[in-house]
Amino acid sequence: MRAITLVPGKKGTLGLTEVPDPRPGPGELLVQGLVLGICGTDRELVSGEYGFPSDEPMILGHESLGRVLEAPEGSAFSPGDLVVGVVRRPDPESCGACARGEFDMCRNGGYTERGIKELHGYGSERWTVEAGYAVRVDPALGVLGVLVEPASVLAKAWEHIELIGSRAWFGPEKVLVTGAGPIGLLAAMMGRQRGLEVHVLDRAESGLKPELVTGLGATYHAGDSLDAVGGYLPDIIIEATGSGPLVFESMLNTAAAGIVCLTGVSSGGRHLRADIGQINRDIVLENDVVFGTVNANLRHYRDAAKALQEADRSWLDALITRRLPMEDFEAAFDKGDHVKVVVTLDS
Repeated sequence: MRAITLVPGKKGTLGLTEVPDPRPGPGELLVQGLVLGICGTDRELVSGEYGFPSDEPMILGHESLGRVLEAPEGSAFSPGDLVVGVVRRPDPESCGACARGEFDMCRNGGYTERGIKELHGYGSERWTVEAGYAVRVDPALGVLGVLVEPASVLAKAWEHIELIGSRAWFGPEKVLVTGAGPIGLLAAMMGRQRGLEVHVLDRAESGLKPELVTGLGATYHAGDSLDAVGGYLPDIIIEATGSGPLVFESMLNTAAAGIVCLTGVSSGGRHLRADIGQINRDIVLENDVVFGTVNANLRHYRDAAKALQEADRSWLDALITRRLPMEDFEAAFDKGDHVKVVVTLDS
């Protein structure tokens, strides 16, 4: 069968490779790969900017969607089910979090990840996954089920925002999302599902991103600074760009007892001038919280699948702006102006 592979840590090794058909082990599903989502992490792996070096090729891909071909007897799955595979696996030498099933919060970094760290991903015509790390997708979602993995990151973000808020009285009304890529847009979608007033900031002056934001019933602002929002002080900011200046601005521009959730991964090497004293003063005197989040647990995938099931299908469909056959997979790593790029695996 064909698979999208690379050698981690080595630029120029991306290719479409013939690999042996997978054989499900005890308790595993055999799955026909349908669609693979491509994100910034994949592009960093391909460029060699990120990854855990190895001499062995790895099957790429962590944003999965497939159809069950074989399921172990007694499992919760049946042939024909649409499923996505969870990305992370706990450290075999468990830290306290992994030992309690909270592997997305691993303390010692010994976790592994499908298509990212030390485990083959889902970018192949067939793949296997342990039944305990598979999540069923509503068949009505169809190919839009490939959005479950990125949505799971936001399901976790919102869970943690609400847990932090519960330290005291919590009645948020306003949320600002910085960045209108897939993560930012899904964050905004979940904010609207919670009945919040949502504002989104992005650099695009026109086009699909403003249309998608207004389609949610949210307010769009064009610019690369919170100045474009005009003094708006939200209860919650979800930062989804990784831009250093926006991170600093976010820390200074929430309402009292505000929460800033950082989901964007910044690149290193850029030095910025910032008034750290003022940032510290504001956070302390206003009881603010700034936290980072990445990856997701099994329950977050289930929450994400539910959120997508409740979303407007036409709006979700508009997020996927480029669909490529497996033969043209290389073009998926040149993002351009696209919001979400996916590769079809079952050509």
